[in-house]
Amino acid sequence: MQLPVLYQKAKEQVFKIWTTLQPLLTVHVGLASSAKAIIILEQRGKNKGYQEMDACGFHPEGGCCMLDGPEKIESTINMKTLWKNISVEGIDIIFSRDAGRYICDYTYYASLYYGNGRAAFIHVPPLSKLVTADLLGKALQTIILEMLKQCGEERE
Repeated sequence: MQLPVLYQKAKEQVFKIWTTLQPLLTVHVGLASSAKAIIILEQRGKNKGYQEMDACGFHPEGGCCMLDGPEKIESTINMKTLWKNISVEGIDIIFSRDAGRYICDYTYYASLYYGNGRAAFIHVPPLSKLVTADLLGKALQTIILEMLKQCGEERE
């Protein structure tokens, strides 16, 4: 599902995902236009600091995602473990605790909030001669399969 670059609409869509589909895990993928051949595994979402305007010129009241939410929420997926254990030829993978205070981080926080931490966020580079759709698809498949293994270990 493609989410709009709009704070409120993205949050509504994320809420709908969690309430109607009730997934085991939701994996969000966002574009990191400054990254050349790097995939970034995001560990946490932050609730405050959203001052940048979205595509319609709106930003959340008080720069906050959830008025009653905690300052930050960690994913139940251990991104550091993923980062240490995964390698994909032709693309670097890094670990991050800051998804950036724009729609990506906002969406991630909302998903972590509604899904009780059962969400993940991956920043990907734009497609290029170095990063082809095929390479990126294989990398995401490898990463998501490892995430699902972690979910399976949790359930046992």
